[in-house]
Amino acid sequence: MKESIVRLRALEKQRFAYRYALNVVDFDAETVAPEGSADGRAEACEVLSRADFDLLVNDNTAALLRQAAQDAETEQERAEVRELQRAYDQISKIPADEYAAFTKLTQQSIPAWVKAKRTNDFSVFAPYLEKIVAARRAQAHYFAPDRDPYEVLLDQYEHGLTIAQCDEFFATLRETIVPLLADIRDHGTPIRTDFLDQDWPIDAQRKVSEKIMQLWGLDPAHCYLAESEHPFTTEFWRGDVRITTHYMPRDMFSNLYSVAHEGGHALYELNIDPAYDYTAVTGGATMGIHESQSRLFENYVGRSRAFVHCLYPTLRELFPTQLADVTEEEIWRAVNRAEPGLIRTEADELTYALHIMVRYEIEKALIQGTLAVADLPAAWNAKYKEYLGVDVPDNAHGCLQDIHWSMGDIGYFPSYALGSAYGAQAIADLRKTMDLDAQWAAGDMEPLKAALKERVWQWGSMKEPQWLVQSLCGGKFDPHYFTRYLKEKYTALYQL
Repeated sequence: MKESIVRLRALEKQRFAYRYALNVVDFDAETVAPEGSADGRAEACEVLSRADFDLLVNDNTAALLRQAAQDAETEQERAEVRELQRAYDQISKIPADEYAAFTKLTQQSIPAWVKAKRTNDFSVFAPYLEKIVAARRAQAHYFAPDRDPYEVLLDQYEHGLTIAQCDEFFATLRETIVPLLADIRDHGTPIRTDFLDQDWPIDAQRKVSEKIMQLWGLDPAHCYLAESEHPFTTEFWRGDVRITTHYMPRDMFSNLYSVAHEGGHALYELNIDPAYDYTAVTGGATMGIHESQSRLFENYVGRSRAFVHCLYPTLRELFPTQLADVTEEEIWRAVNRAEPGLIRTEADELTYALHIMVRYEIEKALIQGTLAVADLPAAWNAKYKEYLGVDVPDNAHGCLQDIHWSMGDIGYFPSYALGSAYGAQAIADLRKTMDLDAQWAAGDMEPLKAALKERVWQWGSMKEPQWLVQSLCGGKFDPHYFTRYLKEKYTALYQL
């Protein structure tokens, strides 16, 4: 191994250590930290993020990257240089003080968002969001002053994605979803839902979480489940991935599908090739590919007729009174109902993309400067009325429901819809050679996991995103696999 590659690996391990520390702080903040702890945490994160910035962005690192690019001999070494160079290019143009200040800002912003959501008071969060929008716009300008700032941010989450591609993708989805929803509303056979809203004891819900993790094959020695306001996954490294859920006393299925979703993220991170540990190529490649795995396990597996059959005896055992007169067929139909609502994380597969479209259009307008933060609630409410036909009663159920913007994650939301579409094509391709329904009905996830590990998981960020998407999908990505899946599923479900 050339001397420059040895030095490169040392740099990667140092960066891993800083990111590990920041992840510990973030996970602690979202799960167990006391409410008044934000200021001290923000100061610590500002120092840590500045140290990470200084480690990467300096003349020595720039020279090292140039030399390592010449000396790299293996595919992995070339990929490590590529990913580090990409990270260097992304943040080196941002002034160091602004980079560190932004980390501090998001640490202060998150608890402000939590308070705003709990008290239904947008004014608590608005000043922080204004600063975040301004900072993200400035960062995009530093990186590529001649490009649309929102497109620059899109590219950071989904390398190569453009606004034009996003617009075309969502237009394709809209062409199928809107008329299908109208058809369901006007002609669909009603679905029983009366049993969904009742008392579901939290202790029993925790056992449901344990069952899902067991079925997914998530080893508790390497994957820990905690509780938070908004479910999420944090990967410390391949041997330590944490997921969270949020228990609702009157909605057991919210937790069930949160754990299924976050468990999909965890499986990806836990199955990356150990050869990539502590390097720039460990970790998921893009948010769209990551969301394809979480949405795949949440929906294509978790809401399948076969999996409901597998889980039904456990649910009846844990909730004998609540499900005394409810069949597994009724559960399957209820958890797949298409019902325009207010909350993205509770949305069905059909309306989910409409929730994402609202966020995509709003955050694009915020960054492009055509929408002021002060006008966000009204814009949000108007789009929910237009796209989903629902009236938003308050900001807690509206523009304050997601944590992402408080974390500075602007440009992330389209990844959810892309991930859903990737998953549809992947499952269609896997069905050509695998009897997935028989496996899922028996609670056997191993064949599916082995296939996904071969196609995506093992590679981390070693391969370019375009290669990974084609590997996952079994060919060039085509969103019509997703629209056909939705039309076939909901036509049958509602007997249209």
